[in-house]
Amino acid sequence: MSRRRSYHPTFRLPLLASRAPSGIFAHPMRRSATITLLFSALLALAGCKSPCRELSERLCDCVEQFQRDECIQAVADRERNIETTDEELDTCQARLDTCRIDSNDRNTCDLLLTDEGKQACGLAR
Repeated sequence: MSRRRSYHPTFRLPLLASRAPSGIFAHPMRRSATITLLFSALLALAGCKSPCRELSERLCDCVEQFQRDECIQAVADRERNIETTDEELDTCQARLDTCRIDSNDRNTCDLLLTDEGKQACGLAR
């Protein structure tokens, strides 16, 4: 009885029971998958912003185009320097739900000219 080995058709390397190539090709594939998963997780975390920052950036959509980048940078700087409490984050989240400013429609910025709009976006005292 002869022992016949299975070989991967492309690499001519012995196959594992799982039919995956073994040897030098197994580790780079595993390493590549790990790097891809790690990179995806980092991108997901980088996209997380606090509700207060999102609300502030939404308000930055209503300033003139040439001032918008400066406004967003100021918001980011403020967020790094000020630690917000859970209560403040909850308040900002509530304001995000009521503040209806759309970055694609500048006419929604007129909402901030009314008392109701100012209160909805957290600008009223």
